Amino acid sequence: MGAEKSEEPTEEGQIPEIADDAVFLSSETVDTPIVQGYDFNNGVDFNAMMNQMMYTGFQATNLGLAFKQIDAMLDWSLNDEPVADDEEDEFRSEESRLNVRTKVWLSYTSNIISSGCREQIRYIAEHHMAQVFITTAGGIEEDFIKCLSDFHLGDFALDGKTLRRRGLNRTGNLIVPNDNYCKFEEWFEPIIDKMHDEQEQDGVIWTPSKMIHRFGKEINDPRSVYYWCYKNNIPVFCPAITDGSIGDMIYFHSYKRPGLIVDIAADIRKVNDESVKARHTGVIVIGGGVVKHHAMNANLMRNGADHVVYINTAQEFDGCDSGARPDEAVSWGKIRIDAKPVKVYTEATLVLPLIIGKCFAPRVVSGEWEKTRGDGTKIVYNKSYTPSEHDKERRKLMAVN
Repeated sequence: MGAEKSEEPTEEGQIPEIADDAVFLSSETVDTPIVQGYDFNNGVDFNAMMNQMMYTGFQATNLGLAFKQIDAMLDWSLNDEPVADDEEDEFRSEESRLNVRTKVWLSYTSNIISSGCREQIRYIAEHHMAQVFITTAGGIEEDFIKCLSDFHLGDFALDGKTLRRRGLNRTGNLIVPNDNYCKFEEWFEPIIDKMHDEQEQDGVIWTPSKMIHRFGKEINDPRSVYYWCYKNNIPVFCPAITDGSIGDMIYFHSYKRPGLIVDIAADIRKVNDESVKARHTGVIVIGGGVVKHHAMNANLMRNGADHVVYINTAQEFDGCDSGARPDEAVSWGKIRIDAKPVKVYTEATLVLPLIIGKCFAPRVVSGEWEKTRGDGTKIVYNKSYTPSEHDKERRKLMAVN
């Protein structure tokens, strides 16, 4: 081996040149926003605090970007786009174009309904601020169970054996008495019997979305998410409707009275058509798994959603769909290539109330939502692209000039 090259001796009081170069490397000019948090010397101003999230950094910035995406969903109208040369006469006026709005999809896992976030989901349904709901079996049944009995706060560290012997079920740090499910069965059984009668006598073909619509009617309780979905005729899709207490009840029913049929094929057409027919879509996904994939796969049918917000803690390194970042969905055509999707890496109960308070509730409280949407009869969610608009979208996708 050759001898190592020795450093030139450094005079006393001089910084070694190699260290000087390394530490005092000059910077390029940065033109992105400056990091600055909210100053509480300005008082406690919720809206100003939320606006400052964007400039706070880390997941607060992602939350600020999510606010932007959701505002864009709720604000968009066809009037934001130029009138195509081949546009129908019906959609040429400013008034008619202002009535063509984003179809908002809201997907959430059952734990959101288990928690106090149920009331925020109900708020969106009550004011018809989303037009398609997707959830799991627990996200359906626990809404009804809460109308019949209460959930209680517990602790993540409660002992499972002890709880089992006491007839108490734990969901995270929540306690659900098993008696709640007994009350649910008492409520559910006569309804499913009547639905079975209607299948046999009237030829009714039950799908998960039709069942949920019926349950919302039967509960007749304004505390319920699905009561408001029923009242506002919002479709609720639940492809895994048998994966929970509803499935248990259907299982028991199949022994007492075989023959009830639930058609999932009709619902896959219905949910995909909700996407295909929409002029503009926005998707908010709270959690992961089936509710995330079902919403995003439906939006594939229209070449991707226009606005997307994911809220979950899942990571992508195991290849699961729950953890997949929005860019993965772009590769599948589930999010449009020119969209600006956001993922907020956080536990949803921390941020959903903030999202409602920042993006949804102010529109209702100010009267803006009622003024612009009214009873919803003039609002158009389903409108096709014109041939020239469709060609423009195709060229954008294929990067054809």
